[in-house]
This record gives sequence, structure tokens and C-alpha cells, in this order.
Amino acid sequence: MKPVEFPGNPPQQQVGIGMVCPFDMALDRELWRWMPDSVSLYFTRTGFLEAPVDVDLCRDLNNHSEIAAAVRSVLAVGPRAFGYACASGSFVYGMAGAQELSHCMLAAGAPAAVTTSEALVRALDVMEIGRIAVATPYTSALTGLLCDFLSESGRSVVAQSGLGRDHEIWTIPYAVTCDLIRSADHPDADAIFVSCTNLWTYDVLGVMEAELGKPVLSANQVTAWATLAEAGVAAESLSVNDGQSLFARVA
Repeated sequence: MKPVEFPGNPPQQQVGIGMVCPFDMALDRELWRWMPDSVSLYFTRTGFLEAPVDVDLCRDLNNHSEIAAAVRSVLAVGPRAFGYACASGSFVYGMAGAQELSHCMLAAGAPAAVTTSEALVRALDVMEIGRIAVATPYTSALTGLLCDFLSESGRSVVAQSGLGRDHEIWTIPYAVTCDLIRSADHPDADAIFVSCTNLWTYDVLGVMEAELGKPVLSANQVTAWATLAEAGVAAESLSVNDGQSLFARVA
């Protein structure tokens, strides 16, 4: 019998990245879109909480024992780095709270770790952005905590816009997100940050950067960029760019 011939090259050896997400994360596919073929994402979620997306829920999401258990649940497959893919859950207790979450993941066995909010600060540092506009799907109270977090990081929040949404954020269409970004923009803003890892943004970032003439960053984008760097995969080597200026920068 003639041996079977397989087309092309064998699969690449994979670099693993563990992604700890809240129970309601619906956008696994979006994070995959920033990944090169050499990277596999291993998603793990914290426990279900029946509550609207507000400040109280985000404080409950900042649960170190749940996050540590989520990290341990995928350690067997050897991720090189971990991300905590939640903006509000990592900024709700300020800069110190975000850093404590990373330390929690490291203590649970993660070889390297970064939260979405820390990833945002790193991106702003690399891009030398000091004045920022904020666009969120959140309630006003939660948007205010994001602005406090950014101020604590040394940034000036020159404008903000929110949708006041407290449920099913993943159902928000691109057209609404684009209008939200436009409404948040301000002449004094060096960049716009679109918060929430449960908000679709991949396809609009390059388009809005071209329209507004400034960087437009999103929660999932900075998370993907920073976790790739933590895993030793250079973000600038990606063929995926689509006009997103962040992916021209090295973390």
C-alpha cells in the first residue's frame, strides 16, 4: 500500500497562552484573530455570577481564589504566559488591584502574567500617549473607575463616552461601537481607548484610526499584544495588522 502523502508542512510547534476570562466572556474568537499560527490560546473561565455588569459585579470578578483556580486548570498544557482578559475586573481596584491579580496568577503557577488594564498602560507607555479619550459600553460609575485608573497611571482623560449598558455587551454591533468612538473623540486626545473585552472591536480599529487620524486601542487588542510579548512572540512580526498602529510597536 502506498503511504499517505500529506500536503504542506506539519503543524508548527505551538506557543501556548492561557486566557483567564469572566464567566460571560463571549469573544474568544476575537482574541484568536490577533494570534499568529504558532500560538494557541487556552481559555479558562471564572465561576458564574448572576448580576448586571456594574461596579459590584466587577469587584466580585476580582476574586483571587477563582482566578488562581482558573490558572491551575490549564497549567497541564504548559502555557508560556497568562492573561486576565477583563478590563473592568482588573481596573476596579486601581493600579494596585491590577498588579495584585498578576501576582495572583504568578503565585498559582503562571510563568508570566498580565491583566488587560496593565496591558493598556504598557501600550500607552510604548506609544508615548499622555492624553486619552475613553469609550466604553459601561454604566457611568464603571466608566468613572476606568478614568480614575488612567489618571492614577499618569494619563489625562480629556473626554469620555459610554453606552450605559449592563448586560449582553457582546451583542453590540460595529456601527454602534463606531459611533461611540466618534462621540468620545476630542481634539486634545492623543488616542482613544475602547474598553471591555466583551465588545467586538477587531474590524473597526484600523478603520477608525484612519478616519480620526489617531490610535484607537481596545481591551482585547492590548490584551493580545501584551500576552504575546509575555510569551516571547513579537507582536510586530504578525501579518495581522489591518491598520492597527499598536501592532507596529514592541511591548
